[in-house]
Amino acid sequence: MFEWLWTPLQYAFMWRGLIAVVLMGSVCAVVGTFVVLRGMAFFGDALAHTILPGVAIGYILNGGNTSGLFWWALGAALLSAIGIGAISHGGRIKEDTAIGIVFAGMFALGITLISTVRSYSVDLSHFLFGDVLGVRDRDLWLSAIFGAVVLTAVIGFYKEFLTLSFDPVLATTLRLPVRFLNYFLMLLMALAIVISLQTVGVALMVAMLITPAATAYLLTPRLPRMIWVAALIASFSGGVGLYLSYYLGIASGGAIVLVATCLFLLVWLGQAVRRQVRSKTGG
Repeated sequence: MFEWLWTPLQYAFMWRGLIAVVLMGSVCAVVGTFVVLRGMAFFGDALAHTILPGVAIGYILNGGNTSGLFWWALGAALLSAIGIGAISHGGRIKEDTAIGIVFAGMFALGITLISTVRSYSVDLSHFLFGDVLGVRDRDLWLSAIFGAVVLTAVIGFYKEFLTLSFDPVLATTLRLPVRFLNYFLMLLMALAIVISLQTVGVALMVAMLITPAATAYLLTPRLPRMIWVAALIASFSGGVGLYLSYYLGIASGGAIVLVATCLFLLVWLGQAVRRQVRSKTGG
């Protein structure tokens, strides 16, 4: 067992991959907890896909150089989050409608731009499905810096996000800046999504935002404990998925998400069985 665990760690890319999945898992889980509590999974999914045109534009303008795609993806995510908020502001267009419009438009633009790049299947496919084994030192530093920014912001606005998530009416009564907090949470989601870009890719990153947090929600009703449990589940899923990717030669992003999904199903089935037992025993 020890040899099975140690052998991959003799390579530097495995160490970088492990650090990346722990960083990604922790940041996504913390933000994802509020996404699950507020029922914003569709928004997270849409926002993840809207960074695609940013990646494509950055790739084309940089002549195939992928070093600056992080910033282009971040710009596209922020623009999309602001656009959704602006379209839905005022109530005439509902938020889910605005999300659908921006999501479809941006994703279509990304697909169209990618189709103009002849070698896109080779150069850009790992941004769709992730390539954690290809993470570079520069990517790690960017993820660490922006991850720290996200976690610091959540700690600083914890009470406000807590009130907004459990009782929006009370938040308005207390005269909290609800609109600002909504935009701010969208901004943090955008940052968490872009941090996950290299790890699990555009197509799968929403799973890491939602699945560990949903699993933790089944395990505990207390928010602080839920955040810690979600971070542990996400980091564990990332580590196990990385090893499976190494030994089985499968896509790293898919392996990480499948592990997280299996954990969710185990917890969900365990709780369903426990409810059945309680109903039969009258406990």
